[in-house]
Amino acid sequence: MIQRTLIKISVFLAAMTSVVAAQEADYTQGIIWVNEDWYGHQNSTVNYLMPDAPDGDFWKYRIIQTENPGKELGCTNQYGTIWHDRLYLIAKQEKDPGATITGGRITVADAKTMKILHQQSLIDPSGAQCDGRGFIGVDEHKGYISSSNGVWIFNLDDYTVDGQVEGSANPNSGGDNDKPNTDPTGSLYHGQSGMMVAAEGKIFVAHQQYGLLVVDPEQDKVTDVISMDIVKEGAGIGSIVKSKDGFLWLSVAKNVQGTGATLNNIVRVDPATLSCEVVDISEDMYPPSNSWYAWTPDAFVASTVQNCLYWKGGPNRWFTGTKIYKFDCDTREQSLFIDLEEEGANWKLYGCALGVHPVTDELYMALYHEFGTPTYITRRYSPSGEKMRDYDMIMNYWFPSLPIFPQAQGSGDTGVESVISEEIADLGTLYNLQGNIIKLNVEYGAWSGLDSGIYIWKSEQTTNKIFIP
Repeated sequence: MIQRTLIKISVFLAAMTSVVAAQEADYTQGIIWVNEDWYGHQNSTVNYLMPDAPDGDFWKYRIIQTENPGKELGCTNQYGTIWHDRLYLIAKQEKDPGATITGGRITVADAKTMKILHQQSLIDPSGAQCDGRGFIGVDEHKGYISSSNGVWIFNLDDYTVDGQVEGSANPNSGGDNDKPNTDPTGSLYHGQSGMMVAAEGKIFVAHQQYGLLVVDPEQDKVTDVISMDIVKEGAGIGSIVKSKDGFLWLSVAKNVQGTGATLNNIVRVDPATLSCEVVDISEDMYPPSNSWYAWTPDAFVASTVQNCLYWKGGPNRWFTGTKIYKFDCDTREQSLFIDLEEEGANWKLYGCALGVHPVTDELYMALYHEFGTPTYITRRYSPSGEKMRDYDMIMNYWFPSLPIFPQAQGSGDTGVESVISEEIADLGTLYNLQGNIIKLNVEYGAWSGLDSGIYIWKSEQTTNKIFIP
């Protein structure tokens, strides 16, 4: 009897331990890395980095597979973002040729637990060729998905695609659609939609052939188009970011053919008036690289703490990733911020794998040696450009795409405002210096109950460092 009782207690404790372990899964405190992974062999993956883990156990690998046994992402998942506590992951295709599991072009997961809430293979409900690119939240009920053929309206309540944004379609979509999805010579790789940002109640979309699309999210319709002919006739857009002061910045492609060639300019756009300013990049610097030919979000990012931009540039549009430049949006000062060649060890930035922490303002980047070697590290830099730490990774052809910072907003979104609302939030989120959320919806100055120390208070409009004696 005693032995049976002990066995029952042991089984009960084991079960309770499993329940507690499941409840303790929280992927909002560190950095989420989306990986293309090894095309032709396996579906895309997601890793999780805890950069300040006290025990040195920094990495959790393949967390989507870990939390969802038997399920995986789609093929070449390039983009991910958090919106209203859900992680939206967008892949080019639903399954890698070498994989045994079919994932999806669209995957929605709980941002805290990584449990998959929804997956679907198609973006275009008609079944026509349409590869995934990016996602942006419009409000809590609606998002937009950019693709190789236009921008699609995604219902966030029932996960259905409710049609295409009028005026965003790929003008070449009636061409050689019989080519494989992965063939960059196909017609749908010459008029793609890429990165999107929200500002002044509008959604702005980088369109390979047209330039910058201005979308009214209440009508789901393109209302204005800014052609890159303002820079030079025949020029194209690369990508788009929003700086801390709310202005938009565009990188510039030499043409609309997707060759990756650049012009030595960036463009500043006022999202309220749509007025533009062409800014020259110094001849001794490289402008932001672009990659329509094998689409990625591009290593072109903005800080939310300083009013500045960072980008990767080099003489070769993809294979030289050793120079990171900084651009001060206020003073227009341009500088070489990080030179990986000077640091030695033959490290290069892979693709678009560059991000700025929204609270600490530190830079994180994924580095590799050569395409033929499965050796990767993630490197962390201070806001002044000093190398802080390298995080070694297990051997694998990760081909990292981009980092996601759950700390961008207390509500769990990416910091993109609900663009239809004209109200300005006067509440912020309180963080510690490690970027962990301490308290949500805090009025500035409401510091009662806090322990002594240094905190970061961040709202949609500003970021402040707080010292509690």
